Amino acid sequence: MQLVKTSRDNLLRPLQIVSGIVERRHTLPILANLLIRKSGANVSFLSTDIEIQITTHAECGVGSDDVATTVAARKLLDILRAMPDGDVALSLSDKRMTVQSGKSRFALQTLAAEEFPTVAEATEFNASVTLPQKTFKHLLAMVHFAMAQQDIRYYLNGMLLVVDGKKLMAVATDGHRLAYCAVELEQEAAGAGARQEVIIPRKTILELQRLLEDNDDPVQVQLAANQIKFTFANVELISKLVEGKFPDFQRVIPKGYKNAFAIDRIKLQQALQRTAILTTDKFKGVRCILDTHTLKISSTNADQEEAQEELELDYSGDALDIGFNVTYLLDVLGNLKSEQVQVSLGDSNSSALITVPEDDNFKYVVMPMRI
Repeated sequence: MQLVKTSRDNLLRPLQIVSGIVERRHTLPILANLLIRKSGANVSFLSTDIEIQITTHAECGVGSDDVATTVAARKLLDILRAMPDGDVALSLSDKRMTVQSGKSRFALQTLAAEEFPTVAEATEFNASVTLPQKTFKHLLAMVHFAMAQQDIRYYLNGMLLVVDGKKLMAVATDGHRLAYCAVELEQEAAGAGARQEVIIPRKTILELQRLLEDNDDPVQVQLAANQIKFTFANVELISKLVEGKFPDFQRVIPKGYKNAFAIDRIKLQQALQRTAILTTDKFKGVRCILDTHTLKISSTNADQEEAQEELELDYSGDALDIGFNVTYLLDVLGNLKSEQVQVSLGDSNSSALITVPEDDNFKYVVMPMRI
C-alpha cells in the first residue's frame, strides 16, 4: 500500500525537523523511530525522547486511507540524503516500509504505531504569547551560552523564561556567570495575567535554535503547569519543564556600580583571544588591570610564559586589579552584535556587569576569579 509520493526535498525537510531529538541508543528501542501518520493527503511526522516531542506535517499522502506506522528515523534520513533529486515513494506491506526512487529500493522494518509513546498534551495553558520567530531566536541566542551543562543543580541545566505583561525575559546561569535578555511583546500575554516563570530544558533550547528561522513569521509559546508548547511554521514542539527553583536573578545583577567604561567590542574580543592563547586548558584565567585611560590584560601559564595586551579607553574611576575566566568573557563578546560594550565594576572581589550602551534589555554578570 502506497503511503507517500513526492519529491525528495519535500520529504527531507520534515524528516530533518523531527530527527534532531531522536537518540540512537535509548532504553526504549521504538524511540529511535518516527511515527508517521497518514490521513488522506496529510502526512504527519512525529518524534519524541519522552521529554520533548516534535510534530510536523506535509501534504504528500497518496490515496484516501488512514495509516500509521513507525520506522527508524536515522536510517530513513540517511537514505533520503544519499539519494539524487527526484521523486520518492514510501509504501507499506507486511510490516516493512519500502523506500523507492528511480532504480534504488530500500526495505526497512517497522514497529507498530500503537506501541509508540506520545507525550500527553496539557489540556489547559496558563499563559500564551506570540512573537516573531527572529525575535524569539534572538532572545535565546543572547542567553543560551550561559546555561549549565551537567550541573548537579538540575534547574541550572536549562533556561528560565519569564512572561510578565508585555515583557518576555530569558535568563541562564551556570553559577559562574548569568545572562539576561528581555524583549517587548506587541500584545500582552493571554491567560492568567499574573507573572509566569518556567525553566525550559537545555536540549529543548538547543533544538529551538536549530528550528527557528530569522523571519517575521509568528511563534506561539504556551505555558502549562509542567509543559511548554511552541507552534511555528509547520512545527509543533512540546517539552517537559524542569522542576525546581531558579536563582533570583534580580538579586544577582549588580546595581549602582561607579567604575564603568565603554569599549569597542571587537577590539576587546581580539585582545582577549590573543591573551587566551597562553592560558592553560584547566585554568583559563586572565588578569585585568584597570587604571586611568588604560586596561592591561595579561595571562601566564605553568611554563612561565606570558601574554600582555594594553587597550586605551575613556576611564577615570578607581584603579582595579581583577581576574576573570577568559572563556566567559569571550562567550558574551562573541554573541553580542553591538559595536560597543559597557563594562561596570565594583571592586576586585565583585562580579563584573557587561551591558550594551543605551540598551537596558541585555545584562551579563560574570564572577571574578583569583589569579
